[in-house]
Amino acid sequence: MSIDATTTIHPSAVIESGAVIGANCKIGPFCLVGPNVTLGDGVEMFSHAVVTGFTKIGPNTRIWPTASIGHQPQDLKYAGEQTYLEIGANCMLREGVTVNPGTKGGTGITRIGDNCLLMLGAHVGHDAQVGNNVVLANHASVAGHVTIGDDVIVGALSGVHQFVNVGKGAIIGGLAAVVTDVIPYGMALSERANLGGLNLIGLKRRGADKAAINGLRASFSEIFEGEGTLKERAQNVRDNYGDNELVSDVVDFLLADSTRSFLLPKSNK
Repeated sequence: MSIDATTTIHPSAVIESGAVIGANCKIGPFCLVGPNVTLGDGVEMFSHAVVTGFTKIGPNTRIWPTASIGHQPQDLKYAGEQTYLEIGANCMLREGVTVNPGTKGGTGITRIGDNCLLMLGAHVGHDAQVGNNVVLANHASVAGHVTIGDDVIVGALSGVHQFVNVGKGAIIGGLAAVVTDVIPYGMALSERANLGGLNLIGLKRRGADKAAINGLRASFSEIFEGEGTLKERAQNVRDNYGDNELVSDVVDFLLADSTRSFLLPKSNK
């Protein structure tokens, strides 16, 4: 066990032998830190939070009461094998959040990037790969093997089906059930989600170039309407808008290998 001298630990907390705790951490009352856990500098655990398993938590991440981080995955095939969980820096894991490590049948590791906010009751399943600056609103659920790009917002009470890919900058509305891939910067809407357009507000908030946004809007119609298959139309758009980074993000996403189909505008379903 390695505990930096600058860390403060409440007398009721349990730090199991083998844990590594960095500088200036704060471990609150009735918390549990497992024997194979590494907490980066400045991590704060409020009361009744649990971090266990082979888990690494990045610097300055905060974990609120009743969060369960690193317990065995919710996979009936899991047989106790050694798998991993990594959570980045400056994240906020609010009350009741659950995050599971990977499985032997997946990548063996679940990852959450930096500067992520997981609100009350949010869940990230085994082998999920979550990017930076991602927000999971209250009780949003991300199933196993899901990939979520940077700057994605997943609305309250929504669910992302296993093996789905959500492109960077996308937004998923509250109560949506997402069972197909969502393009970068797309908006997934309704109880059985359809592609409701582009997340233009998110792009503007992140300072995207106006001309690039206009090009993305024009390419959206060309990709999802007209003759040929979706991938043929995407390839044509690549030829026409190849110098637009936003368009390239969408086209690359559509042309990449995926085990899922793609979320489409309602009129194209």
